[in-house]
Amino acid sequence: MSEILFDRIALIGIGLIGSSIARDIKKYGLARDVVISTRSAETLKRAEELELGTAYTTSAAEAVKDADLVIVSVPVGASEAVAEQIAPHLKAGAIVTDVGSTKASVIAQMAPHMPENVHFIPGHPLAGTEKSGPDAGFSGLFKGRWCIFTPLPGTDQTALERLSTFWKALGSMIDEMDPQHHDKVLAIVSHLPHIIAYNIVGTADDLEAVTESEVIKYSASGFRDFTRLAASDPTMWRDVCLHNKDAILEMLARFSEDLAYLQRAIRWGEGDKLFELFSRTRTIRRSIVQAGQDVDSPDFGRHALDK
Repeated sequence: MSEILFDRIALIGIGLIGSSIARDIKKYGLARDVVISTRSAETLKRAEELELGTAYTTSAAEAVKDADLVIVSVPVGASEAVAEQIAPHLKAGAIVTDVGSTKASVIAQMAPHMPENVHFIPGHPLAGTEKSGPDAGFSGLFKGRWCIFTPLPGTDQTALERLSTFWKALGSMIDEMDPQHHDKVLAIVSHLPHIIAYNIVGTADDLEAVTESEVIKYSASGFRDFTRLAASDPTMWRDVCLHNKDAILEMLARFSEDLAYLQRAIRWGEGDKLFELFSRTRTIRRSIVQAGQDVDSPDFGRHALDK
């Protein structure tokens, strides 16, 4: 049991991220009250059945009243609509943050609506799975993962420290970035891989020479890992593409250039170039394991067969 960090926390959106936050708040006793809001009455009912909060409402405006911390966990394209709804009802001194994976767009959407007497601190926990909805969340999702803040100029340091303490209580490591730099970094480490995965799975689905049953039957190879990424929430990823398009298009252009280089090496049988590329990329994998962002253990789908 940790100390209570906020009397009242409002969670706007209760999907994978929101419900995981709610579970950790409850587990560690970080708040006296947790108000959960989502537009869907059905989703809200499920959140109540899971006992994720202490109060429930379909009104975001109602949820933020008297809240000391407001966490917006909605697709980034809905950020402005939420900001407009909650702005008139925010408590003076409240901290408002979000979990969106594009920051420049979220700031542009939300900042103009935030009252001067609240602390708006954009954030992004780099954690998640391909699943969505309140049932997808679990305690410990953020443990050992980074949470990046992109504070606006003049951000109150005490408020920033309080928010940092909250995320650290959930197990996160904290970093700060400029919003544009964040968006470029995420375009290559998250957004581009998902886009490529969606495209590869779509290509397999379109192939006439390979049947769907064969694609599924033999998917315990590399294709299986692409399908996990491609199973992510389509609404969220549609919004990511639309709201980080400049950085994503830049990374797609660089990827296309590198892909053309790879095509030429394969076409002309340039084994030395292929070996050099595969050796260099293998080193990146080892660095990720050494950084504690994955484990170096074999997993080829066999664990599912052992259950």
